[in-house]
Amino acid sequence: MDVVLTDLGIVCALGNNKAEVIANAKTGKSPGLCYISDDILNEKIPFFSVKDCPKAEMRCYALLDMAVSQIEESLKKLKQKYQTDKIGVVLGTSNTGIHEAQADINQWIEDNRCPDTFSFEKIELGSAALYLKDKLETKGPAYAVSTACSSSAKAFQSARNLIKSGICEAVIVGGVDSRCKFAHNGFFALEALIPKITNPFSKNRSGITLGEGAALFIMEKQGQGIRLLGIGESTDGCDLTHPDPTGKGAKISMEKALADAHISPSSIDYINMHGTGTLANDEMEGKAIYEIFKDKPLCASTKPLTGHALGASGAIEIALSYLMLTHHFIIEHKFDGIFDESIPPIHLAKGKETVNLKTIMSNSFAFGGSNVSVILGENNVRV
Repeated sequence: MDVVLTDLGIVCALGNNKAEVIANAKTGKSPGLCYISDDILNEKIPFFSVKDCPKAEMRCYALLDMAVSQIEESLKKLKQKYQTDKIGVVLGTSNTGIHEAQADINQWIEDNRCPDTFSFEKIELGSAALYLKDKLETKGPAYAVSTACSSSAKAFQSARNLIKSGICEAVIVGGVDSRCKFAHNGFFALEALIPKITNPFSKNRSGITLGEGAALFIMEKQGQGIRLLGIGESTDGCDLTHPDPTGKGAKISMEKALADAHISPSSIDYINMHGTGTLANDEMEGKAIYEIFKDKPLCASTKPLTGHALGASGAIEIALSYLMLTHHFIIEHKFDGIFDESIPPIHLAKGKETVNLKTIMSNSFAFGGSNVSVILGENNVRV
């Protein structure tokens, strides 16, 4: 069943609205890139931050506010078009307010007293969806999907199911995650976090760079916009933190998305890869893509421009795919240019190709083998 993505609000290291994101994605510049030294002891690390984010009790709420502000007119029309109990909210996230809660917990440990600023809302993964429901005054279902780095991509399947089943006529769907010291330390402990910009599919790649952001779509059964053609999911369960080295799980999710969209591999023009820059992910993803598509579609990881936004990464990358389709441009694969020849020769985008993009696949893969691939189809009208 096709549904339509009729509007988008996005904030990430590339910019605080669609126009800024498009302009910087075309030039390969990330204004939000900064270096922080207070998350990991004795380490200064790059982080793809959202610039000029308002101060708030929970930064993830401020990011959502920034995304909502871009689609306010569409939201007003949506509430005139549908009953509010037929408008749902589904978000993917993995951190919510854990960064802020950690400061409270540290004070609790030090003073043996719970700070007045602490609330369980900060560590409740569903709080972002409930916050958005209250802010928008909708009355339909509101909940979060949290499956690590595939969270907000999987939210699209859940949102589509709400529409397909008749529970909702429209869904506000996307993802949000903000800077989180706990996550930084976790990836550092796994030796996956590096003190430089991620370098996916390079022979010299060595790990990830984290980021933050939010992307919110309006999904409807009908309307003018980008079509969500297909979604495929798989769970390979190979290892808690390591993907199946054969790429089997990734291949299954991509094949299921193609089947769901009723299209052949030759119909895909561009693949927005998961492309984390780790040794394991890039090797297995390159194998899986080449087995299905050979070197036909353009391929790129957009994480060297946005950072790995964890639970929000899927929605942000789907948003970049949406913008490429609506504004007819190609985001290059940004790396040092030294391709790892042990990976099959997929076609990395240079950004200057003359391909007329009609369909884009966006991949998101997560710990525990949670895989999802989303296919978007060309738009009917510009946003």
